Amino acid sequence: MDMSAGNRKGISLFALIMIGIGSIFGSGWLFGAGSAAQVAGPAAIVAWVLGAVFMGLIAMSYAEVGAAYPIPGGMARYGHISHGPVLGFLTGWAVWLAVAALIPIESIAATQYMSSWNFGWAHALFDDGAHQLTFAGQGVALVLTVALWLVCFWSVQFLARVNIALTLFKFVIPLLTVGALIASGFHTGNFSSAGGFAPYGWSAVLTAITTSGVVFAFNGFQAVVNLGGNAKDPGKAIPRALLGALALGLVIYLALQVAFVGAVPPEQLAAGGWHGVNFHSPFADLAKVLMLHWVVTMLQFGAFVSPAGSNIANVASSAYMVQNLAETGFFPRKLTQVHPVHGSARPAMWLNLGFSVVLLLAVGHSWNALAAVVSAVMVISYLIGPVAVGLFRVTKPDLPRPFRLPAAKVLCPLTFACAALALYWSKWPNTGLCVALTLIAVPVAAVVLLRRGERDLRRQLAPAWWMVGFLGWMALLSALGSKDFGGSGLLPNGLDMALVAVSAVGFYYLAIAAGLRAHRQGLPGPDPVLDTGRRATEPVQHQRLVPASRQPADLDA
Repeated sequence: MDMSAGNRKGISLFALIMIGIGSIFGSGWLFGAGSAAQVAGPAAIVAWVLGAVFMGLIAMSYAEVGAAYPIPGGMARYGHISHGPVLGFLTGWAVWLAVAALIPIESIAATQYMSSWNFGWAHALFDDGAHQLTFAGQGVALVLTVALWLVCFWSVQFLARVNIALTLFKFVIPLLTVGALIASGFHTGNFSSAGGFAPYGWSAVLTAITTSGVVFAFNGFQAVVNLGGNAKDPGKAIPRALLGALALGLVIYLALQVAFVGAVPPEQLAAGGWHGVNFHSPFADLAKVLMLHWVVTMLQFGAFVSPAGSNIANVASSAYMVQNLAETGFFPRKLTQVHPVHGSARPAMWLNLGFSVVLLLAVGHSWNALAAVVSAVMVISYLIGPVAVGLFRVTKPDLPRPFRLPAAKVLCPLTFACAALALYWSKWPNTGLCVALTLIAVPVAAVVLLRRGERDLRRQLAPAWWMVGFLGWMALLSALGSKDFGGSGLLPNGLDMALVAVSAVGFYYLAIAAGLRAHRQGLPGPDPVLDTGRRATEPVQHQRLVPASRQPADLDA
């Protein structure tokens, strides 16, 4: 992973698509179908379609911004360019939390599948009664996390070269799994028995989008945006790679979900319904029940290949995130350093390793538990994408846009509302926890600004208050919302989602207004494309945070 300015070009379109596919097919395919079926029954199929549409809207908004600002790790920078340093740090913090958290979750996935091995010590890695890793299981997941990190620390360039081969290999395993499960005896009655197609109602389908790994799985599109700045032609490569990766991902995830639902033995459904189908290694455990031993072996091997392949992009993306936050002044400047020989951002990687270990030990008790929280943080990190598109259309009409989001005036507020709904579907208390984790960035930003000599703190914080208010409002609605989404039930089902959607559109326009004021005051600073006279496809030098007294009073939009 060479992060030096002179080596930020050269990824082909095919390689970029493979990066996106490799990230989409990490641990999500190993657990998503089983988890979604347990939550929503056969209607989990609908959850995948809705999730793909939602993620497609998000991805296309980032395609416009990412193609205009092809900055490696750019998702951590767009808030700074749109609203200034404080919102930039707030959104960049959320993006970093979401991407860095992917590193330990892949190791947890491998450990859970390891517990299906036919060895006593392997069975002891997972507690079936508590549905979580044992102390020994967490220890193994920790070892795997550190081991992969060490390989990336010393040999990331080698891993990047073999990523395409790993991705192609990862295709074979899920496709063979689908074929084997269907051939073993496909029970079409499973789609209508045990309570019908949607046995737990449509609210369960919506919940499955966020809590059962649907958002988590498709989140791999971030790797395309964050690493697309390295492409030979970012303007064309980023949107094409996003569409290709998401479309192919949806087809295979739908096949996996249909195969899983049809392969579950009917007698198991009759005993406890879909809630009773509780496999801690879903496809491997199902293959054991069906006596498909060769499939079990293949899946146990694939449980290492898929997460390891995804973590190549995760380690690279999370390091870029840290570098971007450091280059804007909110993380220590030392974290921008790149090793002169190996080309890896080692100080940033050390920080990510520390975060991964803490997260694994604190909440990494199972893939399902951590995926639900990580998915909610991911949704928060998406919020700035549609806002940036709408704002830049007004403030930066001359910005080179190799890709333009069609019908942006309609799709941007719609996409923001969809993100708000997905956050609400994460269920209380996950929403409250993720909002609290994100808002930690606000006091940190205030302290950094004061230490750097900022005399008008209120002015700097003003462009970020809409986001603080929005997240607080979402936490309140989640706590008071219907019991179907973990709330107290004060707001009945239907009214709660209507309030979320309508208020989200209002907050979107508040965000645009805040961005316009920030640009009039010059808070975002020099534009890394327009004000440097560089083409959007050239490397971008990041701007350091400077006190208000030394910033321009206005910006000619």
